[in-house]
Amino acid sequence: MGSTQHPRRGDTRQRIQDVALELFAEQGYEKTSLREIAERLDVTKAALYYHFKSKEDIIVSIFKDLTRPVDDLVAWGRGQPRTLETKREVLRRYSRMLTDAAPMFRFLQENQASLRDLRIGAPFKERMADLRELLEEPDAPLSDRVRCLSALFTIHAGMFALKDAEGDPEEKREAVLEVSYELVDRAHGVTGRGSE
Repeated sequence: MGSTQHPRRGDTRQRIQDVALELFAEQGYEKTSLREIAERLDVTKAALYYHFKSKEDIIVSIFKDLTRPVDDLVAWGRGQPRTLETKREVLRRYSRMLTDAAPMFRFLQENQASLRDLRIGAPFKERMADLRELLEEPDAPLSDRVRCLSALFTIHAGMFALKDAEGDPEEKREAVLEVSYELVDRAHGVTGRGSE
């Protein structure tokens, strides 16, 4: 696995985000102070404060950086024909994004109570609604709309449920994606297609 450090993106803002996320994961969001983040970075609290005024600012910035690809995906999807292939591609790309951003999403999952009041909840719900809109047909029956929503949550749940399971991470991701595809296929009247 390797460190969360990004040598090519080693600017101070990025380093602060990486170290903060590590500390939040180690000891929890509430128990981590800006002073501890500064100490781990070996900078003064004033230097840290120049970039971020609070822990919330750090989390919001990380979240924005990680969700920008979701915004790009939504824009891409809206420019494509509303075919089943497009919908499968949306799921495939979303699955890859979640895999790439796994440390942040794991942190969000594990710290829901602490983060409930932060400024990331509403934008996240909006992005999920945008993705769901790409997958479902506007006049679809309720059961098919539920299948499309479940396809998205299958990708989320699968990542967390299988993170400690034995096996190749890419094989696990593909298995989760296959189930996601089956839900969207079924919502569009296609059965028994497989993962191709």
